[in-house]
Amino acid sequence: MSSKAPRKSSVRDVNAEHQATLSLNDRLGLSITAIVGTMWCAYAFAMLAFFALPAALGSAILGNRTLLLVQWISQTFIQLVLLSVIMVGQNLQGRHSELRAEADYETNLKAEGEIESLMVKLNSMDQEKLDAILAILRGGQAHAAPAAT
Repeated sequence: MSSKAPRKSSVRDVNAEHQATLSLNDRLGLSITAIVGTMWCAYAFAMLAFFALPAALGSAILGNRTLLLVQWISQTFIQLVLLSVIMVGQNLQGRHSELRAEADYETNLKAEGEIESLMVKLNSMDQEKLDAILAILRGGQAHAAPAAT
């Protein structure tokens, strides 16, 4: 029984596989998400929302129309600014997940190498034991054969 050579693992490049499946619309969506999901975009949206604030306040004060102020808060500020801030948080969580996945992958590769090394050692020990047992059996047969004659 000979010891087997370590198995070569085939590692998939899931990032390349993912990139290969993206359509033009997917790439466009990812590009827009990358831009909108930044704090700089959130700052720009906040500035845009604050530019509309005086008009909302003026009409609310002059016309006693609080509905316009509520609309500004809900439709302009929250939707524009919080959209970007939420996307920033999701991007950070995604990067953290990617780092954890990469660390797990490296740990798994290391463990696989160590397991393969242990398997080679165990196979070698098994072979040594088999050789010793065969030597004992052959030696016992050599001693037993002359006694039988």
